[in-house]
Amino acid sequence: MFDATFFFIAAVFILAGFIKGVLGLGLPTIAMGLLALVMPPVEAAAILILPSLVTNVWQMVAGPSLVGVVRRLWSMMLAVCLGTWAGIGFMTGPQARYGAMLLGACLAIYAALNLAVVRFAVARSWEPLLGPVSGALTGAITAATGIFVIPAVPYLQAIGMEKEQLVEALGLSFTVSTVALAVNVGVAGGLNASMAGTTLAALATACLGMWAGQAIRLRLSAETFRRFFFAGLLLLGLYLAVRAVL
Repeated sequence: MFDATFFFIAAVFILAGFIKGVLGLGLPTIAMGLLALVMPPVEAAAILILPSLVTNVWQMVAGPSLVGVVRRLWSMMLAVCLGTWAGIGFMTGPQARYGAMLLGACLAIYAALNLAVVRFAVARSWEPLLGPVSGALTGAITAATGIFVIPAVPYLQAIGMEKEQLVEALGLSFTVSTVALAVNVGVAGGLNASMAGTTLAALATACLGMWAGQAIRLRLSAETFRRFFFAGLLLLGLYLAVRAVL
């Protein structure tokens, strides 16, 4: 059990948890990106589910206005589930070989948007239409790659929420996406008892990393850390995409 892969997984989740503790996001993104270097996406997603669920529920319930956020985003969350479940088999079927390429492309696009400080604005009147569309697209990409940041995160940043509401909304979106993804992984046979030890270790190290990130967040230059994080994510995404093509 305690082989090189086990320690690599533990290191990945310490790093991913730390980044989430500092920035409020990034755990599934960095975990899926790094785990894809050593294992198939469906196996990486199976390990990711429990750490992602626990840390995102932690983030979701920490704020003061969860009920209002749910009321505003329920249709988007429903579309996330439907989009994810419509893509059952994307990670394991004939199209699975494109998953790593799509994963790399999504990571690179997400990182580039953040490095360029690209910001969108969505009027409240457009939310009933764009919310479900964004949710469905996010679900389809989640089903294929195991990450759920595109286009959900840019959309949530665009609808004009206050800081604490945005943190809650991200936690809600990631929690719903994790639960929906768990159904897909279960149907694909990716959830089994033999992975329990690895999954619990990933959870423990993710929580440790998140706690450390939260503890030192005020001592870091968040902007500098953000730039290094997204620059690294851009390189990782490009590497995964190019490796998949070649």
